[in-house]
Amino acid sequence: MKEYKLLVLDVDGTLLNSAHEITPRTRDTLIKIQQMGVRIVLASGRSPHGLNAIVRQLDMHRHGGYVIAFNGSLIYDAQTEEVLFERCVSPELLPFLERKAHQYGFPIFTYSNEAIITDTPNQPRIMAEAELNGLPVRHEELFSIQVDFAPWKLVLVNEDEASMAELYERWKRRLSGTAEVHRSEKFFLEILPPAIDKSMALGALLQKLDVKAEDVAAIGDGVRDIGLLQMAGVGIAMGNAAESVRACADSITDTNDRDGVAKAVEQAIDAYRQPENLPLEEINRMMASSMIGHLGITFTYAAEGRVEATMPVDLHTRQPFGILHGGASLALAETVAGLGSMLCIAPDEHAVGMQISGNHVSSAHEGDTVRAVATLVHKGRHSHLWSVDISTSTGKLVSTVRVLNSILRK
Repeated sequence: MKEYKLLVLDVDGTLLNSAHEITPRTRDTLIKIQQMGVRIVLASGRSPHGLNAIVRQLDMHRHGGYVIAFNGSLIYDAQTEEVLFERCVSPELLPFLERKAHQYGFPIFTYSNEAIITDTPNQPRIMAEAELNGLPVRHEELFSIQVDFAPWKLVLVNEDEASMAELYERWKRRLSGTAEVHRSEKFFLEILPPAIDKSMALGALLQKLDVKAEDVAAIGDGVRDIGLLQMAGVGIAMGNAAESVRACADSITDTNDRDGVAKAVEQAIDAYRQPENLPLEEINRMMASSMIGHLGITFTYAAEGRVEATMPVDLHTRQPFGILHGGASLALAETVAGLGSMLCIAPDEHAVGMQISGNHVSSAHEGDTVRAVATLVHKGRHSHLWSVDISTSTGKLVSTVRVLNSILRK
């Protein structure tokens, strides 16, 4: 199965359910794959302000994810907030767009860093968009004059689908080469910088990161996501996606109300990234930010039925009297046995510690490094029993520990 470096996710209708929430299962799954080295890219029509809460929920600011905002006009690093790519609509277009919007009776709005700016502040769709992005609405009657910056995108609003379709076809031809025109919703007509969409922005990001498209997995539900699905090494359509989107995907997952993202990730990514497929240096890197890394535990050998690791006797693992703490020994034993069980289970299973008992027969002093060797004693359908011997650098036995792990279905 293919290993992927980036996971690109549409937000509304994909990552979020109908209540605009990330379910616990989806959140846990996405945090887990980030801890295993896969970086997440959010690709959305929302503003950065409307995506920041999602970035925080998924811990992307800690794991080095990326955000494609405004359907491709802006890319930034979720960890450093550095802007990596930016394109704007020409300010010279604003008077024309405002005049035509008034001619057709369509409200118009755009985004600044602090607000949604519009000539029709009480329009329900604009109010809903402001709430979705967590931005206030700023009323500017002289819209094109007061928008004194180059916007990332502009949006016209109308509930009449036939009128919106007519204007879309007309402007698509009229503005060709000057701006991109898209219907993001039945009632929204978006004006973006020329040659900008999600897939183009992803291509720019991949070039900057030196990542190949074949190393990317993408999940989406809308027509605006088709380019992403076709560009990625694997493109996955949501179960709630339109038929035209489903036809362009490599596979189809469940709906956004039934943890479709989590299920797709577990099958396409998490199933591959089992410990037996990971080199030791990557396993150690994955553990660096956990208690395992804090104790200085380093895996030195891992195969089915046997795992070895070392741990320094230092200020993190010693007693006040300068000898190895028994609790640190048990933590080391449970760690090597835990990885050992992970090597033996199926992709749809996980191992949890059930019981541990140890005999401390000798001591190890500060400055030494102890070595743990875990050996599988019994492998059952629902449990694994491990024997773990912990010795000093000279081979003196310090502790002998029995660890019982329970094997559960995900």
